[in-house]
Amino acid sequence: MTKHKSHSRKATNGALTLNQPRDPSQSHPHGPARSVCVYCGSGHGANPAYAESARILGQSLAKSGLGLVYGGGSLGLMGEVARATLEAGGHVTGIIPAFLTEREHMLKDVNDLIVTRDMHERKQLMFDHASAFVALPGGIGTLEELVEQLTWSQLGRHAKPIVVANIANFWTPFLNLLSHMRGETFIRPGLEVGFTVVDDATEIVPAILAGLTPDRPTANDDAVLAKF
Repeated sequence: MTKHKSHSRKATNGALTLNQPRDPSQSHPHGPARSVCVYCGSGHGANPAYAESARILGQSLAKSGLGLVYGGGSLGLMGEVARATLEAGGHVTGIIPAFLTEREHMLKDVNDLIVTRDMHERKQLMFDHASAFVALPGGIGTLEELVEQLTWSQLGRHAKPIVVANIANFWTPFLNLLSHMRGETFIRPGLEVGFTVVDDATEIVPAILAGLTPDRPTANDDAVLAKF
């Protein structure tokens, strides 16, 4: 195997981008036209179905020509989806804050690796690099990232597809909470939370592709404020 030297460059926002060239036969010199941000746990969880779903998703992204954007770690479901994407010939961008590079065992064997100053910068860059979002099973961090994208969508800040992968009913309690919020009118007509729920990992990419509508406009501020 031919070894390549990696190099780094400083992004204009202060984040450090580390380029890790892989096998030239699998290279993507300009990256994919569209990438999917996957939120998921740094652990495997109690149910083996979670890790299997992460691997299926990674393979499906690569097969469909969609890049993966994720949190940059090598542990748990994060590592599973990243390695599966890479092994299937896909493009992976890992984005991780400097303080987590050791704790989450930063995965260096990716196409693009960005080390940020903090969590806020990490989340913004993940958003900027993504055309859609997927939530696999995970912990509080995964929940927070999912809810943030749902909120931004609700407020008209973006129109990117959001897919909740309810593997083995993992997200059912959360979905029930949203139903409770609707029943109590905290989620009101005109301020619906838009997302797609799938129960099987093979359904994730088709749901993303169905939701990727070119040039979908985001709502202007006056339109959003009028709903409150």
